[in-house]
Amino acid sequence: MKKKILVTGGAGYIGSHTAVALHNAGYTPVIVDNFSNSSKNVLQGLEKIIGISLPLYEIDCNDKPAMKSVFEKEGNIEGVIHFAAYKAVGESVKEPLKYYQNNIGSLLVLLELMEQFEVKNLVFSSSCTVYGQPDELPVTEQTPTKPANSPYGRTKQMCEDILSDLTKSKSPVRSVALRYFNPVGAHESALIGELPNGVPANLIPFVTQTAAGIREQITVFGNDYNTADGTCIRDYIHVMDLADAHTKAFEYLDRVKETSFYDTINVGTGQGNSVLEVLETFEKVSGQKVNYRIGDRREGDVEQVYANVDKANKVLNWETKYDLERSLTDAWRWEQELSKK
Repeated sequence: MKKKILVTGGAGYIGSHTAVALHNAGYTPVIVDNFSNSSKNVLQGLEKIIGISLPLYEIDCNDKPAMKSVFEKEGNIEGVIHFAAYKAVGESVKEPLKYYQNNIGSLLVLLELMEQFEVKNLVFSSSCTVYGQPDELPVTEQTPTKPANSPYGRTKQMCEDILSDLTKSKSPVRSVALRYFNPVGAHESALIGELPNGVPANLIPFVTQTAAGIREQITVFGNDYNTADGTCIRDYIHVMDLADAHTKAFEYLDRVKETSFYDTINVGTGQGNSVLEVLETFEKVSGQKVNYRIGDRREGDVEQVYANVDKANKVLNWETKYDLERSLTDAWRWEQELSKK
């Protein structure tokens, strides 16, 4: 019998791609999503890719009685991947309480239910924002975390602290926090991809929407940073590489001998690219010119951050398969499919 993995936020961007990776690795993903920042159309794409419809619960993860019913109905849940969180840096600066309530509250609900139902393994969706603006690059898991530049980043730091404290209390939950860098791209089928509600908060969908004529112009936030071309540098990882890291994280937790356990692992490419480099690469692979302007710096942004991924390579037996050109090619193919609908 296939192991069931509860995937909160499983209809979202990273969640849906991870559901595919889990299915391909022999797991049964059980999706929980309230569709606050995702579309039910994703479910049709998932079904076409994997050939079956997945168990789905339209629930808010902060609703403990509703979440408890999922654990009761499904039974034998082997582990949880917790994606369900608000994730826009700029919005978190404007609406901090919304972020603290949702991002921290949902994790607490999950952990309480995991203990109650004796579900041992948790993969937590963390973020490179926990490092703030690091003094040295690339960042390793030993790089000190600094005060985050945004409430979003602080919620990720707090959630990591909760998992660490839980382990110190000898809780039977074993967890690993995957510190993502910047997920981009789409499934090669172009049946699922990044589908932001309203105006995109992330760079790549804004780029593809501008190239497709949906947006008039993209603003590059600042060109006076201390980088080669003055724009921010990030580590852009293909979403399917990131999804694959989650399946490897469960295999890692299964190998852990300790009853109570917590670890942190960077998941990126190990390479940084500036915003202007991304735009140039996109124009190269798509053949489209992108209308952009230089604007002011955006509150909450760090200057540059990219990963050292030696630990992920060694501990998870994982490495990236796709480069930036492939990521942007897949993102553009996805955008073109969307425009046909």
